[in-house]
Amino acid sequence: MNVLVTGASGFIGHNVVKYLEQEGHTCFGIDSFTNYNFIPKDELEYLKRERKRKVRCNTHNIDIRNRKGISDMMLAFHPKMVVHLASFPRQRVVLQNPVVGSEVMITGLINLLEECKNHCVKKFVYISSSMVYGDFEQDFVTETAQCTPQGQYAIMKLAGEQIVADYARRIGMDYVIVRPSAVYGELDVDDRVVSKFMLSALQGKTLQVQGAQEVLDFTHVDDTAKGIALAALESKANGNIYNITRSNPIALTLEGAAQLCIDIVGRGSYEVQDRDLNFPKRGRLSIERAQADLGYFPTVDVEQGFERYHAWLVGSKFWQHKLSLLPA
Repeated sequence: MNVLVTGASGFIGHNVVKYLEQEGHTCFGIDSFTNYNFIPKDELEYLKRERKRKVRCNTHNIDIRNRKGISDMMLAFHPKMVVHLASFPRQRVVLQNPVVGSEVMITGLINLLEECKNHCVKKFVYISSSMVYGDFEQDFVTETAQCTPQGQYAIMKLAGEQIVADYARRIGMDYVIVRPSAVYGELDVDDRVVSKFMLSALQGKTLQVQGAQEVLDFTHVDDTAKGIALAALESKANGNIYNITRSNPIALTLEGAAQLCIDIVGRGSYEVQDRDLNFPKRGRLSIERAQADLGYFPTVDVEQGFERYHAWLVGSKFWQHKLSLLPA
């Protein structure tokens, strides 16, 4: 099957392509290759090269705000499915430029859906976020929990879910919605919480913990990508929403994550600050629905995942060179 993957050169995107290709599907990628005004140019180029090594897919430089570019891709490759990962990555980036954020997250989504209608795409897979839940009222939150998103990123993610469902209803297209959480792992950028913790520990610095008892459902990117691929390929998933996370059996707080990084690296310290109020209070998600419908059983526990990420950083010539240039 021909599959169009948006954000195909991204952290999660290239791993989704890898899994789909392993299942015998042909992927075609589009990506804007943006640095979101925070990824250093040398790091972005390094990540693009290394991610490309893992897949056969050719990724074309097309912004989803460019509807003609999307139409041309669909006309050339006739995808039967679209897996939509392209987005502004999180709340802080949206707040820096909410106009462009809305153009990408809402207008870009509608561009894709309009072209899915025009080119008779059979299924649309929308990657949302656990942020749509807002403050978690309980642990192991289910997909039926009330969504009270906080901040424009989460609000637009939830709006995107509803837009996808509406298009699917009107044009007779199958769809599935995936809600990941706290994804980390090899070939990630250096600006997420696990990345910051591990890199700070490697430099022997003090890790900044914003809210010691905040719990995140840390999920290795391999498990995230595998879950997305399962949702894309399983007909039983059609019309449903799935939490795709590790659903860690032991709750890991931000303080615990910082200490785990320090233990793995063997140096560093941490200090506790107030919780970042740009983010809701979070916790672990239930994956019972994904287990029952998709056969989704994540395999990378947090300790193993953090160790793998550390080993990748230590084994990366790029990061070893970069770390050698940074002040201690």
